Amino acid sequence: MADYDSTTDTLAHQQRVRELALPLIAELMFRVCRHDDSKLFHPEKGIFDEFTPKLKTSTYGSPEYKGFLAEMGAGLAHHYQVNRHHPEHFPDGINGMTLIDLLEMLIDWEAATERHANGNLANSLVVQQNRFGISDQLYRILRNTAELYGWIPPYGEAS
Repeated sequence: MADYDSTTDTLAHQQRVRELALPLIAELMFRVCRHDDSKLFHPEKGIFDEFTPKLKTSTYGSPEYKGFLAEMGAGLAHHYQVNRHHPEHFPDGINGMTLIDLLEMLIDWEAATERHANGNLANSLVVQQNRFGISDQLYRILRNTAELYGWIPPYGEAS
């Protein structure tokens, strides 16, 4: 086998990886282009018109915040029903999600924290871990991703 040249096999492997990855990339692109479209129409629009300003001024995960979510009722339930980037979309929560769902969810969480005066993704991830029963391993993967893209400082540094 001393005469074997791996170039052809490597090029074929690279091509196959592209073929497998491109549909996932396309799905994520589609999702981010259509993210939260349902908030622009009934039955969600009126609820989000009323509650978005209230949610912005509340602390994520606080009793006040949870109270606002409860008051959003059918509008928020509809949002969860038609948007699979929310763990509430699935009967088994996070465990029903795909990697694409998780990516959109994490991006959504970062964008949402940026709308709050005291928003902080690092703190939010801890709240989310408890809220949704996220395993330590998945928590660390989500945190690693957020760190890599500069959304939160590296673990152990002030956030």
